Amino acid sequence: MPASAPSVPPARSRLALYLDLIRFNRPAGWLVLVWPTLAALWVAADGFPGWHLLAVFVAGTVLMRSAGCCVNDVADRDFDRHVKRTQARPITTGQVSVREALLLAAALALVAFALVLTTRWQAVAWSVPALAFTIVYPFTKRFFAMPQAFLGLAFNFGILIAFAAVQGRVPGLAWLLWLANLFLVLAYDTEYAMVDRDDDLKIGMRTSAITLGRFDVAGVMLFFVLCLGLTAAALAPQGLGWPLWLGLGAAAAQVAWHWTLIRGRTRAGCFVAFSQSHWIGAAIFAGVALGFMLRNQ
Repeated sequence: MPASAPSVPPARSRLALYLDLIRFNRPAGWLVLVWPTLAALWVAADGFPGWHLLAVFVAGTVLMRSAGCCVNDVADRDFDRHVKRTQARPITTGQVSVREALLLAAALALVAFALVLTTRWQAVAWSVPALAFTIVYPFTKRFFAMPQAFLGLAFNFGILIAFAAVQGRVPGLAWLLWLANLFLVLAYDTEYAMVDRDDDLKIGMRTSAITLGRFDVAGVMLFFVLCLGLTAAALAPQGLGWPLWLGLGAAAAQVAWHWTLIRGRTRAGCFVAFSQSHWIGAAIFAGVALGFMLRNQ
């Protein structure tokens, strides 16, 4: 009896492919963005900002992160096939066309922009450079030695937009929080870059993990320390009491755990560190939110 032909896997629906494209099943990517943004929103509003702004910034963060994934995969489609972690992405495999991905990115960005339009005009104005940085970031990996720093610039616009939406301005406090979160992005995205370092070296991609070389672990730890120190300096005058310090302490404990994960520079350890890095921002936000709640009673 002749051997049966190998079974052909069923074709995936367009919806399933699009959800894969925007990393729907990997929420860590938008959680690392949403916690610092919400912390800034609480600080700007001197407490709970109201359900409208909360919904706008959570939804807007998810939408813009999803749009950024589409643009990133279009820009990296010729590189991703050479990287073990990204070989199966929908654009790389040809299951989603470049045109489809760009149309999806545009649709997501337009919905996010519509949400911002329900706030102050100052927030709308700040959203324009935020979009520009999101589009440009993927291309910086071709020529910039520390593209993770540029990613931090793109990711941190949520902090500035939050203050603009609440106060109609971006004060010095917002910029201090912006700088603190820039170091947080540098830390966790360097961990992410450490996962792909061998592949990136082969294809000529530039990352902070490659630039830092044997000082990568020390660099990540320094970035985390600078983030926590600047965050403490920014928030201490807010009178948030023990919840703030408890939140920062919980974040510091996680940083110590991250060191145990990345010190061996294994792919698995570095990926776990990155995928769990959003809990650092969550701890800080919890301290901020609880601090304001108790202070304003």
